[in-house]
Amino acid sequence: MSKKKEQENGRLERIRHSAAHVMAQAVLEKFPGAKLAIGPAIENGFYYDFDLPRPLTPEDLEEIEARMREIIAEGYDFVQEEIDEEEARRLFADQPYKLELIDEILSGGMDEHGRPAEGKPVLSIYRHGPFVDLCRGPHVSNTKEINPKAIKLLSVAGAYWRGDEHRPMLQRIYGTAWETPKQLRQYLAWREEVEKRDHRRLIKELDLISFHEEGGPGLAYWHPKGGRIRQVIEDFWREQHRKGGYEIVFTPHIGRAQLWERSGHLDFYRESMYAPMDVEGVEYFIKPMNCPFHILMYKTRRRSYRELPLRWAELGTVYRYERSGVLHGLLRVRGFTQDDAHIFCTPEQIEDEVLEVLRFSLEMLRAFGFEEFQVYLATMPEKHVGEPERWEQAQNSLRKAIEAEGLPYEVDEGGGAFYGPKIDIKIKDALGRLWQCTTIQFDFNLPERFDMTYVGEDGKEHRPYMVHRALLGSLERFFGILVEHYAGAFPVWLAPVQAVLIPIADRHVDYAYSVANRLREAGLRVEVNDSSDRMQAKIRDAQMEKIPYMLIVGDREMEAGQVNLRRRDGEVPGAMAVETFIDLALEAVREHRPL
Repeated sequence: MSKKKEQENGRLERIRHSAAHVMAQAVLEKFPGAKLAIGPAIENGFYYDFDLPRPLTPEDLEEIEARMREIIAEGYDFVQEEIDEEEARRLFADQPYKLELIDEILSGGMDEHGRPAEGKPVLSIYRHGPFVDLCRGPHVSNTKEINPKAIKLLSVAGAYWRGDEHRPMLQRIYGTAWETPKQLRQYLAWREEVEKRDHRRLIKELDLISFHEEGGPGLAYWHPKGGRIRQVIEDFWREQHRKGGYEIVFTPHIGRAQLWERSGHLDFYRESMYAPMDVEGVEYFIKPMNCPFHILMYKTRRRSYRELPLRWAELGTVYRYERSGVLHGLLRVRGFTQDDAHIFCTPEQIEDEVLEVLRFSLEMLRAFGFEEFQVYLATMPEKHVGEPERWEQAQNSLRKAIEAEGLPYEVDEGGGAFYGPKIDIKIKDALGRLWQCTTIQFDFNLPERFDMTYVGEDGKEHRPYMVHRALLGSLERFFGILVEHYAGAFPVWLAPVQAVLIPIADRHVDYAYSVANRLREAGLRVEVNDSSDRMQAKIRDAQMEKIPYMLIVGDREMEAGQVNLRRRDGEVPGAMAVETFIDLALEAVREHRPL
């Protein structure tokens, strides 16, 4: 990031943080008994959490926003003070959430925004006019540095105090602030487009996936059309893995507690695992990960260096506990299918294997229409397992792979897991948002825990290198990203219905079905709209369903053995032979084109 960009981001952060304080003052004036929680700047805006006597309405937000503009115009200076504990408790005597934060700050655990604290505990406040808040900043110098025409309160949401569902539910007001009204207008237009692409709405409108409280929150139900897309993705995934030298494996959904104890999951991951079940007096857990099962298969017999590398891939469904408050459509679920793989190899093979995995990852992501990536290399943390020499070799192999592909990357010093360094790849979608997908993760821990070995060329036993690798992350989350990236208008190869036959009148229905059969035989996914609706209504329905091709058939088409093509984007190529359309559509499928 350039120095100028860093300065711009820093200024926006100060503006937004200051706007959060101004908003808190306006809320406190409207609700004198309000209890204040935290109010940080966030990406594209700010929020503040409040404990209020009643739910907020849209009219309340309008009043609060209007009062914010008045406060800004009054030109209050933001003034910082460091205070002692006695003064802090006096200032916030009627603010229980602030008092809790004071306790945590003094204990050295948290800062005033509930984030891990750094350095010596300091009680810092910021004042502007009559308002005072527990805060370390940063802020602008004066409220007039906030442009009153470039702020907007956006929404209200529920938020548990400290993210704990056992704590009080607060009201979180989200807002945004920019330097100019033009930037605000651009952001609001972008946000409107984000809302239009919200996968939670589109998967319902397009009849792809549903969620059911009765069946359990965070569990996706794939409808036939969603299932078609998933099958295409899975078939493509499996075929590419076979071509890439992977073997496809399948493992159970549950495992004995003993296995999860040995893998370390019960020590480090138990809070994300579901309660055990009793099977003939033995505890079993539903799996949160696939890796221990792959290791058990590896250990079924003695392995030789001649067998390595082993590349085992699985579309394995796992289950992890997520609090209901953080569930978010397909992007945060409780049950999901990982596109998982593990590579077991010798130290001499690791550099080539990592390079091949990275290339394979990029090829897969590009096949789904993603071309821009941000790459991160996370290195050895202070607390780690495995010899430093192994870490150094692993990190070098990751670094060389990134550089061989000519990818810009950032180094996250000390950001690796305790058991190994990793590469993370984020993809950029059509709206410029970044999504974490691919991870290439070394693991020096599990081979030790499970005493994994292979017989080397020297006849002695050696410890293999193990690499965890997920390309898409999970099918559910990746599908949600795809829906938003394409706004539900999938490229032809992924579309659940690639073409719809639209007969103009009842006498054309039989011909429409005969054409549909020819298209199916060619491998296309086709429907016939034989309803009694008018042709224009049928076309409108197909456009609402985002079907790539509409094939209209009437007397002329029936007599000539043709179809009249209309595309989803409004283009009308017109009449053509059925075989000509088949060739056109299959070419779009092969090339993964939008149309």
